[in-house]
Amino acid sequence: MRRWLLLLVVAVEVGASACTHPPDKEMQQAQGAIDAARAAGADQYGRDEFAAAEEALRNAHEAVAQRDYRLALNDALDSRERAQNAAKEAAHNKAAARADADRALFDATAAIAAAQTKLKTAEASHLPAPTLREARSVLADSERHVQEARTAFEKGDYLAVVDAVSGTLARLAAAGRDLDATLRLPARRRR
Repeated sequence: MRRWLLLLVVAVEVGASACTHPPDKEMQQAQGAIDAARAAGADQYGRDEFAAAEEALRNAHEAVAQRDYRLALNDALDSRERAQNAAKEAAHNKAAARADADRALFDATAAIAAAQTKLKTAEASHLPAPTLREARSVLADSERHVQEARTAFEKGDYLAVVDAVSGTLARLAAAGRDLDATLRLPARRRR
């Protein structure tokens, strides 16, 4: 019984002494985990968990300023864990974003090729100049957006790729429908 009582007293003493100093080591580990998560792209691909990690570290610093070292330790450990989770989440989300971006580029490139074919057919059919001008404008804008998307893809900014081509497919489809509708009109009504 005395042995258990002695162990309990020692454990309380160790626990009390552990909370008399700021958890500098744990806070540095949390900052390192946050830096690693940022390098993995967590600030872009794991925003919520990354923001929670930064907030927990700020809370740890505030707790140290208030000399609540136990709370600071808890917040520092929470920050480190959240930063590690953010890094894992970022890796997963970045891979998914890359696949989405690759698919978006493929679809946009195919849509541009189809639009170019329709435009050549329309030019050969001598469609009215305003109709051709609008289709050429949409095609030029689409090609520019796809080029911007390719540049973003090469830089690894996969979310920007999807943003760059998001409206392109709809505009190309609308221009294609307009060309098709005009091509279906009898020749004398087109002029």
